[in-house]
Amino acid sequence: MGRLAAALAAVAVLCVTLAAGAEVVDEFGGGASFIFGDSLVDAGNNNYIPTLSRANMTPNGIDFAASGGAPTGRFTNGRTIADIIGEMLGQADYSPPFLAPNATGGAILNGVNYASGGGGILNATGKVFVNRIGMDVQVDYFNVTRGQLDALLGRDRAREFLRRKAIFSVTVGSNDFLNNYLMPVLSTGTRIRESPDAFVDDLIFHLRDQLTRLYTLDARKFVVANVGPLGCIPYQKTINRVGEDECVKLPNQLAAQYNSRLRELIIDLNAGLPGARFCLANVYDLVMELITNYPNYGFQTASVACCGNGGSYDGLVPCGPTTSLCDARDKHVFWDPYHPSEAANVLLAKYIVDGDSKYISPMNLRKLYSL
Repeated sequence: MGRLAAALAAVAVLCVTLAAGAEVVDEFGGGASFIFGDSLVDAGNNNYIPTLSRANMTPNGIDFAASGGAPTGRFTNGRTIADIIGEMLGQADYSPPFLAPNATGGAILNGVNYASGGGGILNATGKVFVNRIGMDVQVDYFNVTRGQLDALLGRDRAREFLRRKAIFSVTVGSNDFLNNYLMPVLSTGTRIRESPDAFVDDLIFHLRDQLTRLYTLDARKFVVANVGPLGCIPYQKTINRVGEDECVKLPNQLAAQYNSRLRELIIDLNAGLPGARFCLANVYDLVMELITNYPNYGFQTASVACCGNGGSYDGLVPCGPTTSLCDARDKHVFWDPYHPSEAANVLLAKYIVDGDSKYISPMNLRKLYSL
């Protein structure tokens, strides 16, 4: 009986050990999304800072079911692309904004959103808004979260959780052009000092450093979005007075130039950072597909903002309580002068999660998450 008892005890210990190991991987269910970037994915961080870049007023969020249609600080009528991707990958709840009071304790096991409207790769980007949270500070904020995870789970379990269950999404770069290099008057000095090549070099240099810092903090699974066709947004089309089927050339050329360098950076990081997987989301071509063939996707317009005022495309005045609002929100590719509608975000998210290498490479997010 002594030997049998000892054997049973050994089996019990083995089962507990295996269960503990499984707990690290499986207790967190749908995993987590740690979200970095700008207003395309801001979930409300700018509500907590004094800034001119805010979406905490109606009718923003009118179709956001989780808030009952109340504004949350998201720069769209419903969910951001980051929200939708989290849902598609089985995340239990939306990643809370880092600055929100509820971004503590067990809530951070769903991930955390650090994105900020007006933020960019460069610290100087978005200064026209007075305050915004650039990528350098967003990575600093993740370092705070990293310490919270260690306290919550213990260092070893926190490392395992981040490396196996967390996706790090980075959607940034648009403001570095729109609210820095291309900004009328304010950017004149920068454009005289720096050629487009030199400016793009500066962006890539800083982004490389930011992504590498995240890697040193145990981030391993990344999706990095390139910059969309900036010359096709209602704001740019309005101020440059182009036709409905036209886009402004210079912003699109700059975006394409940056995107080419970003692809090279992603290849370098995949080769140079052991254990890391970087995926490139080809947002530029995805959005161009929607804009070019919008009737095929059920949209009525890819030029006019649903919520905004000014010019042929309602592209001058940001969405707010006094601006015009369209009747069919799901028929507009653009919600406001700058941002996609929830209907457009749903389509973009589907291609990034389950699409082929034309739009997400070297693998889609569902495959990345399963690794």
